[in-house]
Amino acid sequence: MPQRNETTYTVAKATLLAELNGLWDGPAWGPVASLHIRHFHPRSSNHRPVTEAKLLHNDQNIYVLFRVRDQYVRSVVTTMHGPVCQDSCVEFFLRTRLDKGYFNFEINAGGTLHVSYIEDCKRLPDGGFAKFEFLKPELARQVHLFHSLPDVVEPEIADPTEWLVECCVPVPVLEQYVGAIGPLSGQEWRANFYKCGDLTSHPHWASWAPIGTELNFHAPEFFAPIRFASA
Repeated sequence: MPQRNETTYTVAKATLLAELNGLWDGPAWGPVASLHIRHFHPRSSNHRPVTEAKLLHNDQNIYVLFRVRDQYVRSVVTTMHGPVCQDSCVEFFLRTRLDKGYFNFEINAGGTLHVSYIEDCKRLPDGGFAKFEFLKPELARQVHLFHSLPDVVEPEIADPTEWLVECCVPVPVLEQYVGAIGPLSGQEWRANFYKCGDLTSHPHWASWAPIGTELNFHAPEFFAPIRFASA
């Protein structure tokens, strides 16, 4: 069995939150510690984008802000639940309890969301999963997003480019799939965070917590603890 790593992250409790605006060093986000997505799979090209994420919560919402210092940026998928991982993309997977499945949130640089709830991540011949469902559109639309780049980035931007994606995930959306969660303060979940770009000119795959030798983000045994601060 894979060994769990020692990676952990504490999700600070928000004391100030404005509208989503991607202000990495702003009043709400400036004091928040970042995690670094820097474990690149060997199949990656030589492109190593510097990718960080910050998280906050206010007991009823989880806020995630990504900053990517990137290059070879391309983003063309605009359909909800589409294959955004083929674009310049950031992702985070959340597991509320070990006896439940996990949520995979994938957001490309243009702000298109792909999100599903996966209960059995065994791969099927068609590339899907043994048991999963996309979040219902009316629920997925409750995940609010900010993105700093246009909806479509084509042709690819070869020059160094910084971009940000910020989102707010309401806890009641998750509760539709896993049951009551309650206030986040004091809880511990398991998670991982990723950067990829499958069909960019310089494909790459990076994670916060190492994922082992197989190129597979859908490996909950490698998820690491995130702890929600009480104050």
